[in-house]
Amino acid sequence: MIVGTAGHIDHGKTALVKALTGTDADRLAEEKARGITIDLGFAYADLGGGTVTGFVDVPGHERLIHTMLAGAGGIDLALLVVAADDGIMPQTREHLAILDLLGLSQGLVALTKADLADADCRAEVTAQIRDALADSGLADAPIIPVSSLTGEGVDSLRAALIAAEAQVAHRTADAGFRLAVDRSFTLQGAGTVVTGTVLSGQVAVGDLVTISPSGIAARVRGIHAQNRQATRGLAGQRCALNLAGEAVAKDAIHRGDIVLAPALHAPTERIDAVLSVLDTEPKPIGTWFPARLHSHAAELGARIVPLGDPIAPGHSGPVQIVLDRPIAATIGDRFILRDVSASRTIGGGHFLDLRPPARKRRTPERLALIDAAQAPDPLQAMLAVGPVDSAVFVRDRALSPADAAAALSGARIVAGLALSPAHLDALQRGIIDALSAFHAENLDLPGMGRERLRLALTPRLPKDAYLALLRGEADAGRIVPDGAFLRLPGHEVRLSVEDEALWARILPSLMGDLRYRPPRVRDFATDFGVDEKEVRRVLRMTQKLGRTDQIAHDHFFARTVTADMLTILRDVAAATPDGWFTAPLFRDRVQNGRKVAIEILDFFDRHGVTLRRGDLRRLNPHRLDLFG
Repeated sequence: MIVGTAGHIDHGKTALVKALTGTDADRLAEEKARGITIDLGFAYADLGGGTVTGFVDVPGHERLIHTMLAGAGGIDLALLVVAADDGIMPQTREHLAILDLLGLSQGLVALTKADLADADCRAEVTAQIRDALADSGLADAPIIPVSSLTGEGVDSLRAALIAAEAQVAHRTADAGFRLAVDRSFTLQGAGTVVTGTVLSGQVAVGDLVTISPSGIAARVRGIHAQNRQATRGLAGQRCALNLAGEAVAKDAIHRGDIVLAPALHAPTERIDAVLSVLDTEPKPIGTWFPARLHSHAAELGARIVPLGDPIAPGHSGPVQIVLDRPIAATIGDRFILRDVSASRTIGGGHFLDLRPPARKRRTPERLALIDAAQAPDPLQAMLAVGPVDSAVFVRDRALSPADAAAALSGARIVAGLALSPAHLDALQRGIIDALSAFHAENLDLPGMGRERLRLALTPRLPKDAYLALLRGEADAGRIVPDGAFLRLPGHEVRLSVEDEALWARILPSLMGDLRYRPPRVRDFATDFGVDEKEVRRVLRMTQKLGRTDQIAHDHFFARTVTADMLTILRDVAAATPDGWFTAPLFRDRVQNGRKVAIEILDFFDRHGVTLRRGDLRRLNPHRLDLFG
């Protein structure tokens, strides 16, 4: 268990930690000289329950709230300290508000300096404390009078801490490993060491880790967990990690960085969140509101964009947080907002989405997704709105393999995209319905364009998932890919009544005396008084139906004539000693002009029916049946 102190300056937080653990958490010379805590202090002790409890001692000065926040992010239990001779003070209230915004509901109150207050004074301050706690998560916290000087109540407080430890919810050690860095320093003979609270997962000596958001790769050389040498550090423990790596150095790792499993490294500069504004704030939080964001030990500048109306004091609402620089975060992480002058706490909340869009962030679909992310089963609620990237969902929540499998168990995964069964069914039915409607309206077309079909489906899929869906439907025999088009099984291009009438006028010219040199598209258009585009369209349709072949541009031959010419080529080749023949031999047999004869032979070359060597050609026996 990690215990964090909170309370006004000079109310005896550090002295109380020393009375409980025997360790002076003030480690800096300046702290000892001035008698106040300036930076985070740490102490560890077995309080008698058989486990080591870690204490994070924070400064109580109003100008050091940012340091207090750096230590409060990873604690399990709050130890609120109020001096019996002073009572509730401004920093007591601000610290209490911060603990409440961080969602801490387990805590104890130490009524310190009890030796300086009589029974009436103690009762009066206790009433003040109860009134201050009334609307917070610590409303029912025990209040224990103690004196670090005389030892009064220290044993009672120690017993209460032991009892509370049994009630603390243990963090899962199976999730992705994350440690929030609050110190980075160098030890002679060891190298770079970082300290912090393990937020989730576990780490072992020899593990490879990443320092995020910088992306520095490192290897764990040694571990101290709860101030004891260990081979493994677990969620809920304070750990010191001795790190090694090419870019690892004390100055390269900063307070606020996260040491994590490499698969979790995905910094973000934009986060959607729920923000609760304190009722002490003077005015509503509007668009592009400047603030300082604190998350675990990180502190950085931010702009707040409400995703609805401005958020009034004492109210909550969804916001988008635009950060000055990237941070490593996980969905569900708590955060605190303070004003840019660091004079007051504005509010706080928790993260909902680490990959929100910069535009169209207030659309109904986007707001529905944000609401869904707050549900007890977020994935199922989000799938009801639309597809979810399963890998991002698991990574951004640092889920364990078992938790990830459980979360995704009810989803249908298509190329890494999670879909609800209803949405997958709608997509499959939508493909069939869209192709059926397209075929009914376009008898003359082989099928529907792939991208056109994608844009017609709901929900709209990214291209990788869409192509994977099409492959699955094709493998199941429900659709047929046809080049750049898609069609239903059994669909055939058919000419309309008008097209059949035009084809009937064209066909005699393709089968007559000039069948080896038929008119071109322009000739038919002139003779029939029809638009050239219409003639070309109908002839290209007959080509898809196997009735014609386009030997050259706008020059169509009947398929039966193509077959006749192939027979002629057989005869020409058979009449030559080695099977090689020239273009004039073929030209003479079809009584055609040289140019058209060359176009016909080039057509057969393109289809592999003839094999060319200079001016000579011979037949390819493996392609002789290509045109029937």
